Amino acid sequence: MATFKAQLANSGGRWCLYVVLLGVPVSQWPERAFGSAVVPTVQERSRALNALGYVFTDGAEWEWFEDSATFDDPSSAVLLIASVTVREATE
Repeated sequence: MATFKAQLANSGGRWCLYVVLLGVPVSQWPERAFGSAVVPTVQERSRALNALGYVFTDGAEWEWFEDSATFDDPSSAVLLIASVTVREATE
């Protein structure tokens, strides 16, 4: 069974959840935008993934890491990104 990475990132003050599909243009990745600057709860993220046709893998946990808005610039704004392993939902 194939697994994928789902990521949650904040851009422009709003959170967006998307599933990374290698070999597929980013514009075609499944995504769900949240209409708030507040971090979506785990339940909200789970419902969004289900709506996109994905579920958490067994034992999956969200991992948070930071990146910078401008590569190799320590004065750049910090971007928070969360990642979790998912699989396609089966009927």
